[in-house]
Formats: sequence, C-alpha cells, structure tokens
Amino acid sequence: MENLVQTICIAALPVIFAITLHEAAHGYAARHFGDPTAWQAGRITLNPLRHIDPVGTLLVPAIILVTSYFAAGSALLFGWAKPVPVSFGRLRNPKRDMLWVAAAGPLANFAMALGWAALFKLAEWLPPNLYTLPLAKMSVTGIEINLVLMVLNLLPLPPLDGGRIAVSLLPMRQAMQFAQLERWGFPILLVLLFTGILGTILWPFVALFKNLIIFLFQLN
Repeated sequence: MENLVQTICIAALPVIFAITLHEAAHGYAARHFGDPTAWQAGRITLNPLRHIDPVGTLLVPAIILVTSYFAAGSALLFGWAKPVPVSFGRLRNPKRDMLWVAAAGPLANFAMALGWAALFKLAEWLPPNLYTLPLAKMSVTGIEINLVLMVLNLLPLPPLDGGRIAVSLLPMRQAMQFAQLERWGFPILLVLLFTGILGTILWPFVALFKNLIIFLFQLN
C-alpha cells in the first residue's frame, strides 16, 4: 500500500499539469486568434485549479493508476480537464484558425514532454540523493502522460483536437459532414478504449515519440 501511495504522489503533479495546461493552451491560442471567450471566463491561466475536473483530472487517472498497480500491467493513463470555452465564430478566420486553436493543446503536451525529459536528464547528472530517484520517476510519468495525451488528442475524431484539425483542413462541404461525427465521438472513443483497439492504435505512436525524446536527450 505504501508503494501505491508513492506511485500516486509521484504521478499527481505530471498528470495534473499535462491535463490542465493542455486546456490552457487552447485558451491562449483562441485569444491570440481573436476569441476572448476563455479570457473573459478567467480560464487563460497556468493555475491548474482553474482547469481541474474532479472526475477527469483526479478520479479517472487515480483509478487507472490503482488498477494498473494491482494488475501489474501498463494501462493507458489519461484524463481530461474542464474544457476551455472557445467560440469559433469569434475567431478572425474561424475555419483556418480552428486548426491552430485545436493544435495548441497537443503542442503544449509535447513541450511538457520535452521539459520532463530535461528534468530526467538533470536527475541523471545530479549526484544520487534523496530527491534524484523521485524526480526521475516523476519525469518518466510526465513524458509518458504528455505523449499519450498528445497522440490521443490528435486522433481524427471529433470532438478531439485531431477531429477539429481535420474539419479545418477539409473542404467546407466535407468538413460540415465530418463535423457531424462529434455527437458520436465520445461513445466511439469509449468503445475503442474498452475493446483495446485504442491502445493498439496509440502505443506505436507514443513509442515513436518516446524514442525520439530518448535520442534527443540521450536518456538512459
């Protein structure tokens, strides 16, 4: 039980920041492209407390961590924050700018994965002490959760970010038809998750980006 508590404590910070700063990035991008909705709602902030969803940010990741701990397996750790309000009609060029607003979240996750990789490298360089091992473990979790969220959100399925990017890139007629999938997006995602198909799709891409980070930072 003590090891489980340690696991949750080590994972808490990377998980919370990975999920909440993903949403904050959408708000920053939306304001940059002309939509102040998130700013007016007080959601353009790096304060995680403004973005935490009790279920998606805390409960679901905790359940996944506990389940994977007792099952001694590697579960697909993910979650979600309170969605940042974006009024796409208020963007200066809604169809074009939608791409950048949607892409901001996954890009934030990739930037955080790089940041955690730098911290892991720091833990390698520092003389072994009371903090280096927890820092290394926290950094590994930070890299993995951010890469999972990045790849997951880039799936071309509305309302995921990849779905909105696809809507932005498609011709108007096809974009409107494809956007109709949004009401079915979450049920489809749940089916993919519980059948194991989602993990089969995601893990090769997560592994690809993880190997890229290992190569860039020369991690052991």
